[in-house]
Amino acid sequence: MPDRPEIVCICGSARFVDEMRAANRDLTFAGVIVVAPGEADEVITHEQKTALDALHLRKIDLADRVLVVNPGGYIGESTSREIAYAQASGKPISFTDPV
Repeated sequence: MPDRPEIVCICGSARFVDEMRAANRDLTFAGVIVVAPGEADEVITHEQKTALDALHLRKIDLADRVLVVNPGGYIGESTSREIAYAQASGKPISFTDPV
């Protein structure tokens, strides 16, 4: 028995916010600590996006594994970068849909 729950970082396109929220809920109820992308209700600036992207890489650092939420197999540019980072860090990666 581990001394703490598993930590999973959710990655995915902002267009799938509802699907990421559902994954967050399901994992949380399964006893997992979830680290998820930041959300914004308004359009963000390029500088804010850059800062959020860098912050999300640190979230991947904290995680035991990464779950990519990719309905229909879609993976955008930022998510591709996060997957590459997680792979380089040796993190296990799973996907909600086949790629």
